[in-house]
Amino acid sequence: MKPIPHPDLYGLMAEYHETGPLLEAARKAYADGFRRMDAFSPIPVEGLAEAIGFERNALPKVVFAGGLIGCFGGFFMQWYSAVVDYPLNIGGRPFNSWPAFLPITFETTVLCASLSAVFGMIALNGLPKPYHPVFNVESFELASRSHFFLCVQSDDPKFDRVATRAFLEGLGPVAVHEVGF
Repeated sequence: MKPIPHPDLYGLMAEYHETGPLLEAARKAYADGFRRMDAFSPIPVEGLAEAIGFERNALPKVVFAGGLIGCFGGFFMQWYSAVVDYPLNIGGRPFNSWPAFLPITFETTVLCASLSAVFGMIALNGLPKPYHPVFNVESFELASRSHFFLCVQSDDPKFDRVATRAFLEGLGPVAVHEVGF
């Protein structure tokens, strides 16, 4: 079924006071077929990511690629300077004395992998994001202190303004809010 566009509506957000009902609501929403949803909580909730269908992302691959680039880049930088660009015969050792390159190679591997982790995390999270529609809900400011929220986005294929509201209200929230753009 093709989703009906809702240009003025980001989604519907159910508000809870405790983790248990939020987790149960997330599981029921996922089981009912909703896939475009997000949950907001002031504390980590065990199993919530799996309940909303969160899957692994590409960050480990980004970090691994960054580490490989750092490893080969660090080794190549030393090899090029010692063998090609400025060869010095010190103590009769060969120009390509690779064991001497290992400490710097290790350090560039760690540096590039950690920078890839930071910038990859920022990019994969879509940051910086100075505006998000959920901040239009007045009680959402409590999401960082004491309240829990489950938001079903309007671009979900199963989303219907009336039916989704009725479904969320049936999950026992404190309130259901419309999230406008």
